Amino acid sequence: MIKKFFKNKKGAVGIGTLIIFIAMVLVAAIAASVIINTAGKLQHKASTVGEESTQQVASGLQVIKVFGNADTKTTIDMIGILITPNVGGEIDLATSIITLSDSTSKYSLVYDSASYVVLDATGTDDLFGETWGSGNKFGVLVLQDADGSTSDATHPTINYGDKVVLTITPAVKIGVAQRVSGEVIPEYGASGIIDFRTPSVYIGTVVALQ
Repeated sequence: MIKKFFKNKKGAVGIGTLIIFIAMVLVAAIAASVIINTAGKLQHKASTVGEESTQQVASGLQVIKVFGNADTKTTIDMIGILITPNVGGEIDLATSIITLSDSTSKYSLVYDSASYVVLDATGTDDLFGETWGSGNKFGVLVLQDADGSTSDATHPTINYGDKVVLTITPAVKIGVAQRVSGEVIPEYGASGIIDFRTPSVYIGTVVALQ
């Protein structure tokens, strides 16, 4: 009788151990599932951040030259900013912003599709004779676009090798010996820097500023 009692007790202990073991397996499985799921999300996030960082570093704009139109040889009433994209990516100029600042004011300009112009392939067009952006808006003069990426006036998109002039008619005319700074800010990538001081005397009508 005593021997039978001890046999039953061993069986109870064995079942309890089995239950604990199964519980541990279940907990370990749940923990493993959570870890795998978290690792997958982190990997996706890291990949996305890496792609965005690469796009930010590789893409962007370069300001090649800035020139102006000295209408009365005392003030500049029109500014042209010649730009080209960096190696990576495409840039939609419709989502870009230009900032300009003088000694007293700062302006932000957005794209105006009504001031979109593709210059004649013969190169005989007068830049300042075209429709230029005015007020708080800038226009686009397409100089070079081999693949036609800028053909959509609503969203002119430039890629490597393209050259366009961003056209501005400042709300306030720029005088002589005046410091002007600003940026051409694309949606992604590095901004093109604008930084010049106007000459103390405007000798000609077309003035190189930067």
